[in-house]
Amino acid sequence: MESGPDSVLTRREPVEITDKRLLRGARTRETVLRHAVDIASLDGLEGLSFGRLAADSSLSKAGIQTLFKTKEALQLAAIDHARDLFVETVIEPARTTPRGLPRLRALIEYWLAYIEAPLFTGGCFWMAAIPEQDSRPGPVLDALLRDRHAWVRVLEHELRRAVTAREIAELDVELAAFQIDSVLCATNTALRVGDPAAMRRARRIVDGFLTAP
Repeated sequence: MESGPDSVLTRREPVEITDKRLLRGARTRETVLRHAVDIASLDGLEGLSFGRLAADSSLSKAGIQTLFKTKEALQLAAIDHARDLFVETVIEPARTTPRGLPRLRALIEYWLAYIEAPLFTGGCFWMAAIPEQDSRPGPVLDALLRDRHAWVRVLEHELRRAVTAREIAELDVELAAFQIDSVLCATNTALRVGDPAAMRRARRIVDGFLTAP
C-alpha cells in the first residue's frame, strides 16, 4: 500500500448516489465547479460570482446559490475540485512508476504537461489564486496553502528516496524541492506569455538537480 505524502495528496472519494434528484444536483454541482476552476485560473477566486457562473453554465443564479449558499463556500468547493483534477492528472499517473528518481521525473513531466496543455484555462490554478489571497487570511487561503504544501512535500519525499537509493547525489532535499517547484512555477508564467523555450529550459534546470552520485 502507498504511504507518505503522495498517498495523502489524493482525490476525495466519490459518493454513490441513487436518488435521481440528488444525482441531478451532484451533476449540476460538477458542471458549476468545472466552470468555477477555469474562471479562478484566469481571474482568481475573487472573480467567482453566482451571476457569472450562471451566465457561463446556462444555469440559474438561484439554483447555483442553493448549491453553495455563500461565496466562500463556492471558493472552497472550487479549490477542492481543482485539487481533485490535479491529483487525477499529475499525481495518480506518476504513482504507476517506481518510487524515487523515476517517480520524481514522472511527477515533473506530468506537471509540465498539466501546464503545457492547460488543465485549467488560465494555467496553474494555485498560481492564479494564491497571490490574490495571500493577504486575506482565512479558510480560503488555508485551503490553497494546504494543497501547495502537500505538493512540495511530495517532491521532498521522492527526492529523499532518490538520495537514499543513491540514484542522485547528496543534496539539501528541502532546498531542492523548493528550487524545482520554483522552476515549475516560472515555467507556467513563461508559457502564459508565449515563451516557446520555457519547457526545454525547465527540463535542463531540473536535470541539474538530479545528477548521479
